[in-house]
Parts: sequence; C-alpha cells; structure tokens
Amino acid sequence: MTDSDTSGTLFIVSAPSGAGKTTLVRLLLEQDAHVRLSISYTTRAPRPGEQNGREYHFVSVADFLAMKERGDFLESAEVHGNYYGTSRVWLVEQMRAGRDILLEIDWQGAQQVRRRFPDAVGIFIMPPSLDELERRLRGRGTDSAEVIARRLAAARDEMSHVGEFEYVIINNQLQEALGDLLAALRASRLRLARQRARHPESFTPLSQE
Repeated sequence: MTDSDTSGTLFIVSAPSGAGKTTLVRLLLEQDAHVRLSISYTTRAPRPGEQNGREYHFVSVADFLAMKERGDFLESAEVHGNYYGTSRVWLVEQMRAGRDILLEIDWQGAQQVRRRFPDAVGIFIMPPSLDELERRLRGRGTDSAEVIARRLAAARDEMSHVGEFEYVIINNQLQEALGDLLAALRASRLRLARQRARHPESFTPLSQE
C-alpha cells in the first residue's frame, strides 16, 4: 500500500526504552488533532496507572499467538521478553478514511510495517547519551537493576538502527523535542504525494494542461 492508495499518513515513532517516547507522543496527540494513536496489543503486565485499551490492549500470550496465527497483526515483535503487535484491519480502515495514524513501535516492527507501507514516515527519538538514558531508567523506580542492564544493552542495538528513519529527534529538552516532533509531522504532510492524495481538486487543472 502506497501514498496513492490512502489519503492518510502513517507515522512510525521508535526509541529505546527511557528516551521519552511515550511522553512526547502523549503531548503530540494533545496538540495535533489530525493524528490518531494506534493502540498496540501486548502480553506484558500493565504498569501502575495504565488501563486496558488506553495505553495497550493487554492480552495473554496464548491469545496473542492465536491472533498472530490468524494474521490479525500488521507487525509483531518480542521485546524484553514480551510480545507486541499492531492491528492490521483497524489501521488500514483508518488510513483509507483519510486519518493520520501514529505507531509507537520498535525498529523490528518498523521494518515489518515498511514492507506493507513503504511511504510510512519514520521518526526516531534518541536520548542525549547512554549515561542520561541510564539515569532516566533508574529514576523511574519501576525496574530492577537486572532489567535496567538489559534495557541499556538493548538500547545500544536499537540506536544502531537510527539510519533507517527519516527524522531523528534528540530528546534533551522536552519542549524543544516536542516542537521538533510536531515539525516533522507538518513537513511530511507537505510532500507532493501527500498533497495530491489529500487535495486532488487542486491538482486537477494541472492534469488537463
């Protein structure tokens, strides 16, 4: 599926754990009414304050694997010992209706999505440094030292895939990073293919010349 098949834009936002992706996406959704968040399915346990159907659809491993077997997911991946997946049917319906959709997925999921949506816009959020990332992870107070060490090791691998994304945002100051994220969305919507898909009436006279 390409830009010519839908009038909605698909945005992929990826980041290592602790880079601030969840906070930035939440603030983005508050300021940009034209984009909707795709709620992923996951087998991990809810964190304090999370609600089923808001942050994630929380399901058992057995249910997740059954959904994957049926082909319900556009992409799926195992991250830190848990499964994550994106609903295929819902996303396609939304984009065909002209809605912009944002996916919060890792680089593995991003690769899978690009096979189906080669025109998806990739945005990678980087921490200022690995030392700062470790400080943020420890500051959460939700993970054990073993989990933090595993997340830092995974972060090095995740950050090595930054070259697969069109936009890179270094989240040093939250408001500045948010402004950069909003700017990336606005710029991508102005691409020629996007404008043709959203406003075909503006280009009709050109095709008649």
